[in-house]
Amino acid sequence: MDLSYQMPTQVIFGKGCVKKHGDIFGHHGKKALIVTGKNSARISGALEEVCAALSSVSVSWSVYDEIQPNPCIENVRDAADKARSEKADFIIGIGGGSPMDAAKAVAVLAVNNLADNTLFSGPYEKMPLPVIAVPTTAGTGSEVTPYSILTDMSNKTKKNLSHVTLFPRVAFLDATYTEKLPYEVTVNTAIDALSHSVESILSRKSNAMSTMIALESLRMLGPALGLLDDTLTIDFQTREKLLLGAMLGGMAIAQTGTTVVHAMGYSLTFFNNIDHGKANGLLLCEYLSYVQTHNLKKIAGILDAMGMNSLEELQSLINKQMKPSLTLTDEEISLYTEMALMAKSVENTVPKPTAADIRTLYRKSLGKL
Repeated sequence: MDLSYQMPTQVIFGKGCVKKHGDIFGHHGKKALIVTGKNSARISGALEEVCAALSSVSVSWSVYDEIQPNPCIENVRDAADKARSEKADFIIGIGGGSPMDAAKAVAVLAVNNLADNTLFSGPYEKMPLPVIAVPTTAGTGSEVTPYSILTDMSNKTKKNLSHVTLFPRVAFLDATYTEKLPYEVTVNTAIDALSHSVESILSRKSNAMSTMIALESLRMLGPALGLLDDTLTIDFQTREKLLLGAMLGGMAIAQTGTTVVHAMGYSLTFFNNIDHGKANGLLLCEYLSYVQTHNLKKIAGILDAMGMNSLEELQSLINKQMKPSLTLTDEEISLYTEMALMAKSVENTVPKPTAADIRTLYRKSLGKL
């Protein structure tokens, strides 16, 4: 048996963890740049608590709060300029996947002068600055992965910056920071986490360790998703399960990568402004139907972990949480198929899909049969 597993991030999970363990910030430098978006870090309370923790250990900081949803290369270059001008020696990413992914790219660009066409290749002449991640959504798992997903405007797609040095040094996970999320964001990020764990299990690179972690993620996410209802308040215990399940999903894809679902979803996000998690959710069940013949035992394990008996039951759960709101034209399907085929994650898919397969998946998922 061949097996490889690496997850060097120190994870600190629980209510009040930033307050309780704030001394850890002082172990990583004397000047931090906090990388975040306009609102989520402040609304969640995470920014205030992180700044208080920094003050308590005499670490100075500045804030870059201009990270866009699905940040582009130019956006992270601007943040890296601030990191250099402020002489930051470590980066703190606070927010959902976009700020945390951006923080990793900033950590690279703050100390390396790289052209766009070499940014994604690695390794880097200088070690990226240390990153500490504080998620305010339960979805991407970026706090425990070596990935930074950036929008490449010139090529009209998302690209994956990946290197072992991009694992955050520390991740603080407190479900309190997710309590003020809108219902739709809670659902979309939870579906993103679900997709990560499912794709990891079915990835060509999966192994015993990654599968064990992904199945445990699904044991948390499945029941928690079933409890989500836009007419009810989401209780703290459910939010903790979503956050822990999402982190475990991140740990799984850190070893295996994703599959064609992500490759296909990127165009839905770039061209149609469909939230990343929702894009994955719209494609997930048709993808499972496509790979089912080659992965019967694995898919049975996925459904069992979620407490389900069939793909139809999973589709019903996803449909309950997110209604399809997009129909693609034949021209869009052809373009998106070409773009998906260029993604590395297609190689992880078993069986590897052809262009015709991907076109059919788009049509079945989004109603153009």
